[in-house]
Parts: sequence; C-alpha cells; structure tokens
Amino acid sequence: MAFGFTSVGKKKITVHVVLYCVNIIVLALSARVNMFQEFFFVADLFPLGLSIATLVVLTTMLALDFICKTSYTGRPQFEIGVFTVLSIFWLSFNAFSTSRWRHVPMSCPAGSDDVKTWCQDVQALKAFVWIEWLIFSLTAYMTLRYTISQKNRGNKHILRMPLSRYSP
Repeated sequence: MAFGFTSVGKKKITVHVVLYCVNIIVLALSARVNMFQEFFFVADLFPLGLSIATLVVLTTMLALDFICKTSYTGRPQFEIGVFTVLSIFWLSFNAFSTSRWRHVPMSCPAGSDDVKTWCQDVQALKAFVWIEWLIFSLTAYMTLRYTISQKNRGNKHILRMPLSRYSP
C-alpha cells in the first residue's frame, strides 16, 4: 500500500490524477484561445476561470489526501458534494460556451496560420470541456453508488474515513 492507500484508494487517486491532467489540458487550451481573442469574450473566459478554480480544488484535495491520513476532503460525503457542484458548474458553463462557439466551423478554414490554430484550439477545447464534465459527473455518481452500497452492506465506517484509506 503506497502512502497507506488501499485498492479503493489507488483507484480514487488515479481518477483524481486523470481529472487533474484533463483540467491542465483545458487550462492550456483556454489560455491559448483567450490570448488570441485578447481575453475579450466571456464565453472563452468561463473555461479559463473554472479550470483555474478546479485546479485549486483538485490540488488541495490531492495534497491533503497524501499529507493527512484522516483528511476530511477525502471522505465520500465531501467528495460527492464537491464533484457534484463542479459537475453542475462545468455543465452550465460548457452549455453557455458551446452555444457561443457554434459559429466556429468544424473544419477549420485554410488561411492564416493564426486563425487556423485558434480554430483547432477551440475545437479541442470544446471536446475537452465536455470530457471534463463527463469525468466529474461519473466520478460523483460512482462515488455515491459505491458509498451507498458499502453502507448498505453494514460498512458504516466508510463515512468516517477518506476513501483512499477505506477497506471494506
């Protein structure tokens, strides 16, 4: 058990790291899109701002999970709440931004290299913001489902410890 993580904990940490990586990709793409537009459009700023906030939240949760063996941020009730709220934010901001990006063609026009690169960045950003929302939603759902099933099996201690250290 690395860092005292159980098999459940290793899966949880893996999902958090995947979320972290996808979020960094979204942050990089949204920064590139915003630099081209000179940080003008709100629809382009939403993924940037939300990815920064998400990065702070995920970093805090991961760091506390590694540092503190009894971290409250690693407990299922906390994670379900945080991931559900982030999922709702990503869903609403993605819906707004995607509606703004609907005028960006799927096949980027042949012309200036800058415009073509921006178009490709927007297309990639469109995909990755929805991938991030999907991962957050599935993580919240699977954590809720696992917690309920363990509690129903009589493992009530699941709510009193971080999932990374939980053993049925």
